[in-house]
Amino acid sequence: MFGRLFGRGEERPAGPYALPVPRRKNGMYTLRALGDSRVLALVEAADAGEWEAVKEALAPFDLGRDHHVLGELAGLDGVEGWIVRAVEEDKEHRATALLISGARHVRWGWEARTAARAVHVTQDQWRVFHERLRIAEEHLFEAAELRPEWLTPWRHLLTSGRGMSLGRAVNETRLDAALRRDPLDLSSHLEWVSQLQPRWGGEQGQALAFAREAFAGAPDGHPLGCAVAMAHIEDWVESDDSDCLDTPAVRAELAEAARRSVLHPAYERRPGWQHDFNMFAMALSLASEDTARRHVFHELDGAYTEWPWTYFGNGEKQFARHQRRA
Repeated sequence: MFGRLFGRGEERPAGPYALPVPRRKNGMYTLRALGDSRVLALVEAADAGEWEAVKEALAPFDLGRDHHVLGELAGLDGVEGWIVRAVEEDKEHRATALLISGARHVRWGWEARTAARAVHVTQDQWRVFHERLRIAEEHLFEAAELRPEWLTPWRHLLTSGRGMSLGRAVNETRLDAALRRDPLDLSSHLEWVSQLQPRWGGEQGQALAFAREAFAGAPDGHPLGCAVAMAHIEDWVESDDSDCLDTPAVRAELAEAARRSVLHPAYERRPGWQHDFNMFAMALSLASEDTARRHVFHELDGAYTEWPWTYFGNGEKQFARHQRRA
């Protein structure tokens, strides 16, 4: 039924590097290493602090453009303890080490700050946050200088610039640098959707207008539809009305965005594609949209990613609840 409805054929077989699906709990499981055995080898090498093994495991990937793979390294506790040595000692691969270090220090900085509202962040938390972001900026700028074709340093400089309150003009310059390298880069657009929120100095409606304009210029099957989904989720975060997305207009827009992007036959399932589907799963659930939501959860088959469900206090329970309803 889903294939006929959305123009898809039979369910696609798992790729040659797909990890076995672990036992589900409440019909779900947390996605590990992007569901890819090659990424798992990379994560395990990084977790062990084995730089030579990390470089070998990176061979199938373009870290200068692959946000998901870089994100796996940036989110790994302990990387900050050994990657700086690689920066200092491995001149041949210095740019790669700088990129990993910069991305990790951005994430590590945010871990110190926490997701609390600014008024609830302590002075010590702010101090550590900014110390780590200063290191991140230094390393990311040098990586960008060494490898000017890379996109990912600029994407992470957007996040560090937002955290350091460098101002709209600075961050617009960084966004321009990222989009010159790929005008349709989803991750950069998602970061700018966050930047345009009122809590970060934007105005109500700016993020959604930006996401709509970007997606309008994307070809069918492009994941930029996720920017529309996240803009609606961000509107829900900012709103005092928990049912603000539950309207016919929002349901129709989200269903159409899903149909044109992740549910389109031209959509390419690269490692980490489940992150795109989770954004739509949450947005469609908040809008109480039935048909596209059912298809999205069907395709996910229980694969849960923390983002963006962390906006709930109990993300896993919310995912499981909405999956049952779908």
